[in-house]
Amino acid sequence: MGLLAQLTEDMKTAMKAKDKETLSVIRMVKSALSNEQIKLGHDLTADDEMTVLSREMKQRVEELTSYQEANREDLAEGIQQQIAVLNKYMPKQLSESEVEEIVKATISEVGATSKADMGKVMGALMPKVKGKADGKLVSQKVQSLL
Repeated sequence: MGLLAQLTEDMKTAMKAKDKETLSVIRMVKSALSNEQIKLGHDLTADDEMTVLSREMKQRVEELTSYQEANREDLAEGIQQQIAVLNKYMPKQLSESEVEEIVKATISEVGATSKADMGKVMGALMPKVKGKADGKLVSQKVQSLL
């Protein structure tokens, strides 16, 4: 079942359960996917869908951080609920050690020897971990291992 079909089914379930929070998040994701499809001018691939989901998740995490820094726990709580709903559609996240293993393998694949090769490593690495690991974590691992 594709992501849009899954979202439609979950939207129906949320409507029947009168779960307004989940329903609004699903509608937001469907809207983002539709906008991306219009922008690209063709049906979305699984990678395109993952890009949109990752972007939405990143926005929520940044919002959560800013609300917590501003001591706005009332708003942070709502964002945490949105993140929980989005997590249902995200692939399983890689652990820090799994990311480190992938980074080591990619560094040896590319033949990187210094920090000057970071661009080559990141270019080869990001498609492997897209949607499965945070870009900041990946970047930090690459910097520490080069």
